[in-house]
Amino acid sequence: MKHSPRTLVRRIVPVAAAAAITWAGLAAPAQAQDPAHEPPRTPGLDEVFNGYVVGAMTEGRMGSPEEIFEALQPGDPFYDEPVLRGDEAPGTLLAAQPVTVQFTGYQPGNLRAWKLMYVTTDIDGQTRDISTGILMIPDDGRDDATRPIIGYQEANDSVGAYCHPSTQWTGGAPLDGASWSALGPLALLFGKGYAVMITDVGNDGDPEPHGVFAGKFAGHSNLDGLRAALAVDEAGLGADSPISLFGIAGGGVGAAFAAEAHDDYAPELNIRSTVLEGMVVNQKNFLATADGSIGSGFGFATLLGLEPKYPEMRIDEKLNPAGKALADYYRTQCQTPAYFTAPFLPLNTLFTSGLHPADIPEFQHVYEDNQLGTRAPRSDVLIASCAADDSPMSLVPAQDARDLADKYRAGGTEVTYAPTDCSMIRFLTDLYGWGTDLFGMQTVPWLASTLEP
Repeated sequence: MKHSPRTLVRRIVPVAAAAAITWAGLAAPAQAQDPAHEPPRTPGLDEVFNGYVVGAMTEGRMGSPEEIFEALQPGDPFYDEPVLRGDEAPGTLLAAQPVTVQFTGYQPGNLRAWKLMYVTTDIDGQTRDISTGILMIPDDGRDDATRPIIGYQEANDSVGAYCHPSTQWTGGAPLDGASWSALGPLALLFGKGYAVMITDVGNDGDPEPHGVFAGKFAGHSNLDGLRAALAVDEAGLGADSPISLFGIAGGGVGAAFAAEAHDDYAPELNIRSTVLEGMVVNQKNFLATADGSIGSGFGFATLLGLEPKYPEMRIDEKLNPAGKALADYYRTQCQTPAYFTAPFLPLNTLFTSGLHPADIPEFQHVYEDNQLGTRAPRSDVLIASCAADDSPMSLVPAQDARDLADKYRAGGTEVTYAPTDCSMIRFLTDLYGWGTDLFGMQTVPWLASTLEP
């Protein structure tokens, strides 16, 4: 049954507004250090629910029961991989399938989208691999040939299959927090007329555990996803279109590695800027901080999301029966709700040695290989993270982000460091601002100023 636009707005906007207030409120004025760009700032609800977003709501519809049910089922043949020769150019588009965007059963209007499968490379930058992702373009009358493009990497920490963005935005994995956290930034980006390419960091349909935490692989997947997006003829995106990389939490790791690799790996891409929100700079430090906290499960999942690209870790051999059972479960799951099932768990209790995983000798080279800051990005960079370690959500040491900013500046990168007040005082007194800062919405004005006059 088709609802009238007025009925849809009356039903959808209060729910969406509540979500925006919970998740989307933006930062207090940031300590921006680059006068050439607009400083980060909290957008108002009128910016979140801009003309494009309201139009997409009113022009959309609820999916039929059959459409909703089908989207929840795994086994999409799109994810069947071809056999690679091994000499394909990174970014080669293998398949592009037009899809309908669907989120919690609702299909917004005025939005074109394609699932993509493309060639990327492993952590060595040479061995060919396959990734999938989703390209979304607002239907707003803007010229696609000059439309700016965002290489988006979600806070997607899932190790299991059918948990990643191309599934999330076509109706699957509706509870996954990564997609919910992207709602506010996507509303702002689509409102500005930007195309958004989100990589799955691997083939979403691959039943084997995914290497989502391997930073170099995530960075290559991001850059090659942009190359593949430019190769979709129906999308009409221009090869010289201005690009920004946007990554948050686990996705921030991939975005940072993409920015660091840009000059050598994909110099033809016109990447103007990079936004890094709450990313893990040093995985060893992250594991030490997350241990015994509300994020213990995410710390353990980090190890499992590294092992597919570093099989020499041999994690199962180091686990006791309880640890092995938890690992077997996590490897098949989406991050929500699975990785919230072990809050405050001391991670050393899962290992036969009794060592904390941050201190296991065989893991040290993996942490070193995933350390950010070894190369300075060509693009301007905004780093936004908690200013202090004063919140249950402060799982990444605040000093790590400041150290990364210093390393990039020393290498010649123009860096804006925008510390966020993540304190519980702000949580209690400014939930809108606290929540939206957490997902990077305050960074979009800065990002936009790097892409357009």
